[in-house]
Amino acid sequence: MSTGPDSGLAPGKGQAAELIRRSKEAKGFAYCPYSKFRVGAALLTSAGKVFTGCNVENASSNLGICAERAAIQKAVSEGHLNFEAIAIASDLKDQFIFPCGACRQVMREFGTDWVVYLSAPDGTYKEMTVENLLPMSFGPDDLKKSKVTEDN
Repeated sequence: MSTGPDSGLAPGKGQAAELIRRSKEAKGFAYCPYSKFRVGAALLTSAGKVFTGCNVENASSNLGICAERAAIQKAVSEGHLNFEAIAIASDLKDQFIFPCGACRQVMREFGTDWVVYLSAPDGTYKEMTVENLLPMSFGPDDLKKSKVTEDN
């Protein structure tokens, strides 16, 4: 199984299936001795590279990281800031996996129009955008807007 970035995945037909496959593969690396809740993610950059991530828990629970953020941080740490899509996989039976609020906000940092594939164990999936998952969000552009000062 590959854990580093892969190249050669073109956007379009077959993209969802391949990203979901890779997210399921990444799920196999999850370190979740406390929750037993495995999650994997596969992130496609605009350059065509795929970065995978899994959830990694910690005895100090707020120090763990979700699969989506792990994949994004791997990509960013290697110079990738533009994303096309991410697929998420878990062991939830008969339902799709949705990212937590923190992951949605981290995704939002890198745009609102990229695709999120929410998969179920049977291979079915829902396709959404970051905007669909986090409407009316706060992002980098908000920090550039005029602000009230104490003198106003």
